[in-house]
Amino acid sequence: MPNFTLLDCTLRDGGYYNAWDFSPELINDYLAAMQAGGVDIIELGLRSLKNLGFNGACAYTTDEFINSLPLPEGITIGVMVNGSELVGDVPQQEALQRLFPHAASHSPVDLVRIACHVHEFKEALPAATWLKERGYSVGFNLMQVADRTEEEVKALAREAVNYPLDALYFADSMGSMNPEQVATTIQWFRSEWKGPMGIHTHDNMGLALSNTLRALDEGVTWVDATVTGMGRGPGNARTEELAIEMAERRGQPANLVPLMALLRKHFKPMQVHYGWGTNPYYYLAGKYGIHPTYIQEMLSDSRYSEEDVLAVIEHLRVEGGKKFSLNTLDAARHFYRGEPKGQWSPKTRFAGREVLLLGTGPGVARHRAALERYIRQHKPLVLALNTQSAIDAELIDLRVACHPVRLLADCEAHTRLPQPLITPYSMLPADVCDSLAGKEVLDFGLNVQAECFEFGETHCTTPTSLVMAYAFAIAASGGASTLYLAGFDGYPGEDPRNTEMNRVVQQFQEANKALPLIAITPSRYDVIKKSIYGIDS
Repeated sequence: MPNFTLLDCTLRDGGYYNAWDFSPELINDYLAAMQAGGVDIIELGLRSLKNLGFNGACAYTTDEFINSLPLPEGITIGVMVNGSELVGDVPQQEALQRLFPHAASHSPVDLVRIACHVHEFKEALPAATWLKERGYSVGFNLMQVADRTEEEVKALAREAVNYPLDALYFADSMGSMNPEQVATTIQWFRSEWKGPMGIHTHDNMGLALSNTLRALDEGVTWVDATVTGMGRGPGNARTEELAIEMAERRGQPANLVPLMALLRKHFKPMQVHYGWGTNPYYYLAGKYGIHPTYIQEMLSDSRYSEEDVLAVIEHLRVEGGKKFSLNTLDAARHFYRGEPKGQWSPKTRFAGREVLLLGTGPGVARHRAALERYIRQHKPLVLALNTQSAIDAELIDLRVACHPVRLLADCEAHTRLPQPLITPYSMLPADVCDSLAGKEVLDFGLNVQAECFEFGETHCTTPTSLVMAYAFAIAASGGASTLYLAGFDGYPGEDPRNTEMNRVVQQFQEANKALPLIAITPSRYDVIKKSIYGIDS
């Protein structure tokens, strides 16, 4: 009978939802449940040199942290390193020395797994030799192999043969594989690689368990799972199900009572809060080979309606979305490269005017009465982002939008709204233009170029296709006197989008012929701040 290895990586893969910040009580209950449930290896988290924003202890999983835990006897303890940290700016041996300052004999870590994209694999592989010399077991997880050819897979396996790996894994990163594809991929690897193999499945299409079981039937002996499937995007094969299957294959009963208690007490409430698990969006993403983080980001962002999410999926199906990028999610950059085209000059409406820009944050609705009073008394030019409608529609002069996917999703709303729409109309895809048929459109061109703001007569250049940046540039191109901001609240907590937005604000303020930016409702951005309630009547 094969010697199967069940590895639970909940605290590592699940951390993509809660910033690896698991409570001590949860970790203690989890460790006991893993031992009772027949889990062989516990991957306690990532080990990383990166420190950007707040992440919990399982993002670093230091020896000191692991030694503070009530580790169960007889279970192998593992951590994962992202291959990108071993092939980046820091020399590989230096990075490894910093990540693993102690030999395995003086560390609670037994197993180190390295997660690699295909293009990182060859360069990262020497890390296996370094780690083995220091007594660690080593696994390599190859990501995104589903769309690789037979020859590409065999070539990867031939590379692995030259290094002392205890397990060579492949991950169905997009959740796009079915059992037959899993079997074929294993056969390709097996033609070159004779050592132990592992699989890490994703549940986009509800096939994580089926794919894992098929892999076991095909001779794979290492399998991953997480409690309730908690993991990036739709998540993984579920430990509570795979533990049952593994116990049957081993002919050994597993005690699932602590695991079921762990689900009820900790993980089911978290699942309700964070919302991992497959759904029709993840199913479509798996079907079209789209990175699940796109879906996860949109589902956690209230700005995206059902139509938005479906429109983004359709866009990524055509454009390609195998690698997650905020720039790709901000998909307009695909359309705004090259020479900008436009036919309308904002100077006809903006020259010398005070402009009030209405963002989409809650500050507009919360301070609606004061904003409406200010508009009626001071008569600024009122420009609203996208379909922002939290104040009296009669007080909004113009709207601005530039994101083709959002425009496609918002087209019905835009055709109903009375204000003219400023957009890079002559640069938009045909389907977006068709959706705006009959709408009064002011065609102002947009070119996206990193680190750059420029303000032309009928077009502008911005560092991002975020509508905020486009609106700033319109006001500056039009020769407005001042730009007041309402509804630019920012994002809660340590959301990285605050940094992204602040970078745009900074770049605009450093640009030649930029305008003063003054937030008159609460804002987390680095702009001048005044109160709408203190502006002279």
